[in-house]
This record gives sequence, structure tokens and C-alpha cells, in this order.
Amino acid sequence: MLATSDQGCECTLKIRFNNVWPTSKDLFLRLYTNDKTPATSGSDTTALYTEATGGGYAEKTLANGSWTVSSGASLAQAAYAMQTFTFTGPLTTNPTIYGYYVVDDDDVLQFSERFTAAVTPVANGNYVNVSPVYKASNGTPV
Repeated sequence: MLATSDQGCECTLKIRFNNVWPTSKDLFLRLYTNDKTPATSGSDTTALYTEATGGGYAEKTLANGSWTVSSGASLAQAAYAMQTFTFTGPLTTNPTIYGYYVVDDDDVLQFSERFTAAVTPVANGNYVNVSPVYKASNGTPV
């Protein structure tokens, strides 16, 4: 389940209503390795996630203006093209990846999602695909 942080919501409101942007307008996709379920209460912060390291891992830049925004069935969303993380071997942190999180250039957590099944890259060529989708609703749980 996708979880949006309170900080991410505040950031979105500042952009939309006060034209206050982070340093860069791009977002950054990261994988996390601590066994954490994102808080749906919105109380998460970047500090609560342990970013993957080693094994050829590097965060992905999600360029502003490259999202596909759509709406349907009372649900609006912004979707980004699938991102592939290809590894050269095992990670040097916890070897298991539990999900992903998205931050802005000021390292403010925007949203996060836990995978349905954890992934443990062990060999050159192992990969993880992530298709980030930010969903907004009218307050009705989906």
C-alpha cells in the first residue's frame, strides 16, 4: 500500500499554493533495506528508511515533467515509467530490499511503498523493477 508522508503532503501544498519548490523540481527513487512498513498515518520521515548500498545500487532520478497524470473512477494519479535497478552483486547493507521511497532534492519524504514480497539480489544481473505511482483520492479509502 502506498503511504504519503505528512511532510510530502505539506511540500505538495507549498508547491501548489505558494509556489515554494525544493532545490530541484526532480524527485528521487530509492530502495530501502530495513524491514519497515510505511506508515499510512503520514508520520514517516526519510530518517526512518535505510537506503540500499553496494551491489551497484544507485538511486534513480524521476525528472519533473515526465510523469503521466490521469484520473478515473474518482482517483487521480501520477505515474512514472518503470525504473529498473540492476545489481552487480549483493548489497553491503541488509541484503534484503523491502520497498521503495521517493524524496525531493531537500531529502523530504514524499511517499513510500512496501513490496508485496521482499527481494534479495545476490548476483550480477539481478534486478528490481519499480513503477512509481502517486495516487490521490477524495478521502475515500481505495
